Amino acid sequence: MTTDHAGETNEERPGAAVVLGVGPGLGLAMASRFGRAGHPVAVVSRSADRHPAYLERLRSEGTTAIAEVADVLDPGAQAEVLARITERLGPIEVLYFGPAAMDPDSFPVPIEQVTGESALRALTTLVPPAVDAVTAVLPAMRARGRGVVLLPTGLSAVRPMPPLGNLALASAALHTYAVTLHAALAGSGVFVGSLVIGGGVRGGDIYTAMSAQAVDGLAESGLDADQLATMSLDPDEIADAAWQLATRRESAEEVFSVIG
Repeated sequence: MTTDHAGETNEERPGAAVVLGVGPGLGLAMASRFGRAGHPVAVVSRSADRHPAYLERLRSEGTTAIAEVADVLDPGAQAEVLARITERLGPIEVLYFGPAAMDPDSFPVPIEQVTGESALRALTTLVPPAVDAVTAVLPAMRARGRGVVLLPTGLSAVRPMPPLGNLALASAALHTYAVTLHAALAGSGVFVGSLVIGGGVRGGDIYTAMSAQAVDGLAESGLDADQLATMSLDPDEIADAAWQLATRRESAEEVFSVIG
């Protein structure tokens, strides 16, 4: 029997798809795409405030969906929530790690102003939690001979963008981790992919906050709201391309960019 999920074809039902750091933009789109492919879905974020709306959308699409509250940047909380999800939904087959930080410590420092402290802060905020999440699910994926890990990062991971400075260092580290792990796991049945994103993702918290600030300057710039939208990325299109990447397994990365 052929099943429409992450490139696997056998009699075993799809395992759980877990979205760590779900938000209303790309995270929810990822949950929706893999849910429609037959995976039961777990969405995780630091607050339950928006979980009812997320679950309503997913269940309206026919997806078995649950929500959990956890700070996935905290190692202990992350390990506990992944264990709870496994108990509730069974083996984890798809992991998407996409928390977005908006606190002042996560703001970029231009590359010429980066210090060891600011570089370390950016690296430790993003990279160790991602590696911990992968490490937690990888043994079971390898034992089953099937699995997908998707790690999104910014365009600065592969293209010099000096204003992003310390964040570029973290993005590059995460990208290198993903593509190197992809190479290491070739032939194992486990796919690891890097999603390189250049531009705001519509619906996401960061894009919404930046758009609100930009609206005040639209008249001066000559742009209208529709034109601003064309300079952003569609989360559903990214999610579908990510699913195709994980299904076809022809490349370790996919780049999405509206930045010239």
